[in-house]
Amino acid sequence: MARVSRTEKPQFHTDLDVRGLSCPMPALRARIALSRMASGEVLRIVATDRGSPRDFETFAKKTGHRLIGKTTTRKEFVFYLQKA
Repeated sequence: MARVSRTEKPQFHTDLDVRGLSCPMPALRARIALSRMASGEVLRIVATDRGSPRDFETFAKKTGHRLIGKTTTRKEFVFYLQKA
């Protein structure tokens, strides 16, 4: 999985804002969003939970979806998941 620069971000099909939610809600919302998407489409997730980097890496491994990138700012984490 590649770190994404702030200027070079992957194209995405669906945007999911889970700011303010804590584990396990971000992953549950991502699972629901991915279930509505076609294979190969990319979901962008914006989260604030400090455990979300670990959570989404584990989520990708367990579900077979591909974490294709992530960025981190002081307060937010952005993840790009490609549906399997």
